[in-house]
This record gives sequence, C-alpha cells and structure tokens, in this order.
Amino acid sequence: MSKKEDNKGIIVKITLNLTVACFACSLIIALVYFVTAPVAAKNAEILKNESMKALIQEANDFKTVKGKSEFYEALKDNKTIGYVTQSEAKGYGGTIKLLVAVDTKGQVIGYNVLSHNETPGLGDKTTKSPFKDQFQGKDIDQLVVTKDPSNKDDVQAITGATISSKAVTKGIHEAVEQVNKYIGGK
Repeated sequence: MSKKEDNKGIIVKITLNLTVACFACSLIIALVYFVTAPVAAKNAEILKNESMKALIQEANDFKTVKGKSEFYEALKDNKTIGYVTQSEAKGYGGTIKLLVAVDTKGQVIGYNVLSHNETPGLGDKTTKSPFKDQFQGKDIDQLVVTKDPSNKDDVQAITGATISSKAVTKGIHEAVEQVNKYIGGK
C-alpha cells in the first residue's frame, strides 16, 4: 500500500469520525432544546404575569385585548382599572423590553424592564428608583427627557446615561400612546 493510499484512508476515517461527532452533538442539542423550550416558555409567561400583578396590584385578573399583541386589560371585579402593554426601544446597549402599566385616564402607573443590555452602574439605573419613580402619574405630554434639574414636569435624564433614559421614556411613550388610541384618549 502506498503512502498516498494510506493518507486517503486516514482522511476518510477522520472525516467519518468528525461527521459522527457533529451529528451526535447536534442530536444532543436538539434533545435538550426540545425538553427545555416549553419549560422556558412557561417560566417566561409566569414571570410576565407576576410582573403585571406587581405593576397593578389591585387587579385580580388580566384579560388579553382582542386583536392586540402583548396588550392586556387589568380587571378588578370584572371592571377595567388599567392596561398593561409590552413595549421596546433601542438603548445604548441594544433593545430594552418594557412592560408598561397605564391607568384608564392614560397616565403611567409604572413599568418593569423585562430585558436590557445597558451599562451596569449607568444605563441599568433605568430599572431602579429614583428614575423609575418619576414616571408615575405622568401623561403622554410629560414623557419628555430633560437635563434641566429645575424642570420637575418632565423626565430627568440619568447623568451619563441619557441614551438609556431616552430609550426607556420612548418605550413608555409608545405604550401610553397605544393605550390612548385604544381607549380613545389623546
């Protein structure tokens, strides 16, 4: 047997081993995904429901609004007391996903950040007080970011995180706008 034929045999064996290994790895990954995907989806739904309940604590039920994606009516004793909708905006570190609660007058009740990639210590301050607290009770006209500390009507930007501040405010503005269209407000 020549050296050339011997090398071909080695190459065929290596190729066959790599193919089998790749197939086995792909099969394992697919199996893990098949088992864990439904659990992850169920956990995400539970987290969203807990987040909605935290935003509108008085609500005893959340009903999906027909024809709307990720848009819910918050009910207390079958009476609408608010709305919760999902929104997103482009921040400094990428997409910021929000869950925004709005009352029946079109004013912000609060929000929760579902996911973000903002800078720790700067942009992630959008998920905490005091930045988060300043949105409560604001209507759509007051959802404007300012750097002027004497302006108490609008949203004060976080120093060093203006892009993140504007992104969260934009996401909340869009959610309030969506609710207002639905209820016939501004």
